[in-house]
Amino acid sequence: MSDNKIRGGALIARALKEKGIDKVFTLSGGFCNPAIEGFMECQIDVTNCPHEQIAGHLADGYTRITRKPSVCLVGPEGFANAVPSMMEAWGERTPIIYITGSSSLKRQGAGGFKEIDDVSIAAPLTKFSASITDGTRIREFVDKAYRIATNGYPGAVHLSLPVDIMFSSFPEDAGLEERPFSHKAKPITRAWPDPNSLKEILELASNSKKPILIGGHGVWWSHSEKKLENAGNILNIPIFNIPYHQKLLGEEANAYMGLADIHQYPPSEFALTNSDLVLMIGARLDNQMNFGNPPFFPKSTKLICINGSHEEIEFNRAADINLLCDPGVFLDTLCNLDKNNKWNLGNSWFEENKNKKNQWVNKSLEELKSEAEKSKKNGDKIHPLQLSLDVQDAMKDKDWLVIDGGNTHFWSEIAINIAGAKGKKLGGILHPGTFSMLGVGVSFALSAKNNNPNSNVILISGDGAFLSGGMSIEAAFFENKPIVVVIDNNGGLASIGQQQERLFKSGKRVATDFRDIPFHKIFEGFGGYGELVTKREELGPALKRAIDSGKTACVNVKAKPVLSPIVAAVASKREKSSIE
Repeated sequence: MSDNKIRGGALIARALKEKGIDKVFTLSGGFCNPAIEGFMECQIDVTNCPHEQIAGHLADGYTRITRKPSVCLVGPEGFANAVPSMMEAWGERTPIIYITGSSSLKRQGAGGFKEIDDVSIAAPLTKFSASITDGTRIREFVDKAYRIATNGYPGAVHLSLPVDIMFSSFPEDAGLEERPFSHKAKPITRAWPDPNSLKEILELASNSKKPILIGGHGVWWSHSEKKLENAGNILNIPIFNIPYHQKLLGEEANAYMGLADIHQYPPSEFALTNSDLVLMIGARLDNQMNFGNPPFFPKSTKLICINGSHEEIEFNRAADINLLCDPGVFLDTLCNLDKNNKWNLGNSWFEENKNKKNQWVNKSLEELKSEAEKSKKNGDKIHPLQLSLDVQDAMKDKDWLVIDGGNTHFWSEIAINIAGAKGKKLGGILHPGTFSMLGVGVSFALSAKNNNPNSNVILISGDGAFLSGGMSIEAAFFENKPIVVVIDNNGGLASIGQQQERLFKSGKRVATDFRDIPFHKIFEGFGGYGELVTKREELGPALKRAIDSGKTACVNVKAKPVLSPIVAAVASKREKSSIE
């Protein structure tokens, strides 16, 4: 073993460098300084953030876009701030490596300085959470954490590095005398299907008259989104996307029909009700899919789930058949049915779904036009669906659209489907996942800008969402990465208030209203561009001025509080808080 010794923090930096890690997001703290020095020596890019939650969201955004693991480095008290980002990453299966510079191992359990049980806190929100109790085993722990994060279904992991190990010195080659002798990142292990189960599924598919494909986050993480699109095009199978997850296909893709959500996207109700076979790939039968139950999936429909890991299959007990298989492998095999002349579906079912989509789009636009004319006549504020469509109208093909959590998220998802059906193309779309968490938008927008510096990035955020995480906008100013923030400003947590009006016997709302906040003035105070919009006809020109300013900008839009269809469906059930 080498006589040259380095601090534990530098050793963990080297171990991560060996894995190909090139991005670290942090709020610098004393507990983590040796690791930060190590990252600097290894020439790993370190982004300092104004808050640990922002660091986590930036890591999440970066990793979702690039599909490359990143690191979120925090101190012990900072770890508590980062937990919300960990939860959002957990929902989207984002392979972030969270590292906590934790309190002293020597005094563990004795009330050490800033002592918290970070390992236990992180455990339910990660695939793996452990404390490194021996500095000579740092490479071993990094090996394990990295493989768990990237294999099967990916997901966040957590390593706690006690401060006495962080600062203590260990041989720089510690761990290299044991297997594995090479610590480079290894190819991801792919799951291969059981031949008998696969044969049964392919026979069902060949005999199906009305099949549909539903893609989930597993398709994205296995780099199989193009294979999903090809399967739809080659086999004439309508494709739907799980709501609120990473966008798999451009909305303009021919086979893409919309969201698998009977509340937000009515054409999917037609598809799900009439389908005789659903092939759900890389997704869960969770609350968003009504746990596989009617009315989402009628009893007459054969429901098959294909997942790349055992963990995900466990969530799909309601499926008629579960298949452990890499999504890309399955989609390739499915397409082979056509090559082997075992596919004769025709295109009538595909065209039926296409027509339902177009009918819904045209009806939605007609209703929105009528709404806009009425609003203009009465002096009403802009509808949130109209706002999102108008924002997309102002965007170019290579621009990125980012959406914050909450009611704005739900309306914007609908708008994306409508705009896409009319041929709108965007460089990319990024939005919250399962939890639709408020306050992720600015961090995600900055991630999109960092990875697409030559594209305009526009974020649509509700006023409540911006108040939850909007001060992270300082990072955009500090890094000189201009983004445009459009505030859907309806004066409070409108969707919650409207639910209260339906739920409470009094018919009143409580603790949901905000004062009239001049968000555009806040941006001006930071040194950016700001503009207030009170009428729809002002929005397009204001967006152009904001983009042309070359500054981080805010277009503060006075909008009408309108419940999205999904929130309305929830609110209609007085005694329930979800569609369960």
